[in-house]
Amino acid sequence: MTLRVYNTLTREKEPFHTIEEKKVRMYVCGPTVYANAHVGHAMSALVFDIIRRYLQYRGYEVRHVMNYTDVDDKIIQRAAAVGKDPFELAQGYIDQFDEHLQDLNILPATCKPRATAEMQNIIHFVQSLIDKGFAYEVDGDVYYRVRKFGPYGKLSHRNVDEMRSGVRISVDDRKEDPLDFALWKSAKPGEPSWQSPWGAGRPGWHIECSAMSMAHLGEQIDIHGGGNDLVFPHHENEIAQSEALSGHPFATYWMHNGMLQFSGEKMSKSLGNLVTIEDFLKDHPGDVLRMMVLNSGYRNPLTFNDEVIDQAQKALERLQSGIKTAQPGAEGAPAASLEMLAAQNKATQEGFETCMDDDFNSAGALGNLFDLVRVINQARADGATDEQLQPAQQTLVNLSGVLGLRLQSAQQEHAADAFIDMLVSLRSALRTKKEWALSDRIRDELLEQGVVVEDSAKGSTWHWK
Repeated sequence: MTLRVYNTLTREKEPFHTIEEKKVRMYVCGPTVYANAHVGHAMSALVFDIIRRYLQYRGYEVRHVMNYTDVDDKIIQRAAAVGKDPFELAQGYIDQFDEHLQDLNILPATCKPRATAEMQNIIHFVQSLIDKGFAYEVDGDVYYRVRKFGPYGKLSHRNVDEMRSGVRISVDDRKEDPLDFALWKSAKPGEPSWQSPWGAGRPGWHIECSAMSMAHLGEQIDIHGGGNDLVFPHHENEIAQSEALSGHPFATYWMHNGMLQFSGEKMSKSLGNLVTIEDFLKDHPGDVLRMMVLNSGYRNPLTFNDEVIDQAQKALERLQSGIKTAQPGAEGAPAASLEMLAAQNKATQEGFETCMDDDFNSAGALGNLFDLVRVINQARADGATDEQLQPAQQTLVNLSGVLGLRLQSAQQEHAADAFIDMLVSLRSALRTKKEWALSDRIRDELLEQGVVVEDSAKGSTWHWK
């Protein structure tokens, strides 16, 4: 099956074709680093990590660029409020976010440019737009002529003449048109600034991403990603800047993840309803948040509450149960059980790829993994040996890894496994002697330690909660 990707530009799923054979150039907008990153930032990073992992599984070489916006009004204001140097403030949050990405098992981007290190590229980009007539300078500020770019609005599907009524536009009588947006801002006292042909100043937000993408990926890229709150004006303005300069389509596929919602509202710093990544990871493994994203599907909004978190935790436990070892004394499952296991192993591999090829349908892919777990657990209950379980369990581990889940490593972390095996074996002996009270006590105390004991006609097994 051909991989198909939903394109915000066309609002359709399209066959995936790259500019270079089997190579993907992917730019994803990273955070503006002025405060602790929240789980909404993690959601976007997880989405494009899952996409990247599947592309690599499909044999693509992915060059993934994720930027940091480290000079911005919010950073300057925050630094002034806490009495810190804005560069020092930004660097602290960059370091923190990098640690969170590791905790969440997110592959490091191939390149992580930051605006302050790309200033010459940005200045050259702005000057080139002036030279082409797409931008103009007024008293040290530089603005982009929105109406000069004919296709403006093609990503957000907005009509330029109708934008003024629906968009908050800063009042500046020096602009040729109220719709024009800033490419370069003249320096204000006490703010960071860089020398440019128009005087000291700093870049506008939109130009930073265009310049960094072009510097590190070239004039044309395959995928441009980010949250759907960036479609307008940020990504619309990126298109206008980049295509005006190059004369070529900027990105083939525009991919946007849905927003994380808290009690029906988008989670954001401005609303004050955020949960930081740090706080989430204090109480939950990183894979719980990944499972929440996988269960939702990347384009859908994701509700964040205790019920959804609990569902994700249970889903992880269910997957983890699929790699438990055979029951003690297992002598082999019947032929019919093994045939079913082999058939499901093949069906899961095919079904997983079919779903992921359909615009990275991770919820459907997970459904195929759960089907495999069900049949593995049935084969185990039927007496399958570790050797008989191994092929299907390896498929489960491998495909879970494609999604970024760490089943095998999670199992290996438990050094107490041998001791728990002994307790479960002792409990089985007590059950044989009908010493129910003591056997129940062992089961209950194991549960308090996060170990779930399951009884069947073939004996007792256990798994981590």
